[in-house]
Amino acid sequence: MAINRDCRAVLIDLDGTMVDTAPDIVAAAGLMLKDFGAAPLPYDMVTGFIGNGVRRLVRRSLDAAGLGEHVELEHAQAVFERHYAMTNAKLGRVFPGVMAGLHALRQHGYRCACVTNKPQTLAAALLEKTALAAYLDVLVAGDTVASMKPSPEPLWHACRLLDVEPARSALVGDSSVDVAAARAAGLPVFIVSYGYGGASGAEMPRGDALIDSFEALPAILAQARPAWRVDSSR
Repeated sequence: MAINRDCRAVLIDLDGTMVDTAPDIVAAAGLMLKDFGAAPLPYDMVTGFIGNGVRRLVRRSLDAAGLGEHVELEHAQAVFERHYAMTNAKLGRVFPGVMAGLHALRQHGYRCACVTNKPQTLAAALLEKTALAAYLDVLVAGDTVASMKPSPEPLWHACRLLDVEPARSALVGDSSVDVAAARAAGLPVFIVSYGYGGASGAEMPRGDALIDSFEALPAILAQARPAWRVDSSR
C-alpha cells in the first residue's frame, strides 16, 4: 500500500514494538501456572503467544501446560493479571531507538497514538513507568472499544481521537495481527525487524516497510514510498 505523503499521524503497537515486554509477561505466566501446580513454559513459547490480547495468551498458556480442561479461563486470567500488575515494567525495557524516534516524530509535527491489545490498566501503567506516555497523544487499549486488532476499529478510533483521517495515518507494529488490522483499516503498516512477529521461527510479517529502528520513521514518512527496507545502521 502506498504511503500518503500527507501523513499526519502514526499509530504504534506496544508489546514487541515499543517495549520488550516479554520478560514481564513470561514471568507473570510462569507465576500463574505455578499457582495451578504446573511448571513454567519455555520463554520462546510464551513470547509467541503475545499480541492477541491477555485472554488468548492465558488460554494458550493453559492449553500448553495441559490445564485447559481443568482451570476456568476467567479465574486464570484474573490470576495472570494480578501477577502481571507486579511484573509489569520490572524486567522488560524500551527498545533502542524508540525514545529518539518518538521525539523526532513530535519535532516533525506528527501526532502519535499507542494502539495495543493490552488492557487499559496494564498498558497505561507500562507507558507511564517507561516514560513513553509523554510522547503519545492517545492510548487505545484492548478494552477501549468492543473489538481488538486485527479488527480495524481500534485504529479508526485512534484516528478519531487524534482528529486525523485514516488516509493520513500509518501503523507501526511487529506482528501479523498489526498487518491484518492495518489492511482492514486502509492504513500502510511498517514492521519492526526486532519484534515478536518472527518469534519461534515464524516468518516475518509482510508490511509496507521493514524498519530496524524508530529513528528511521521520519525519513520513511518523508520519502512516502512503499515496500522498501531502511537499515538504521547505515
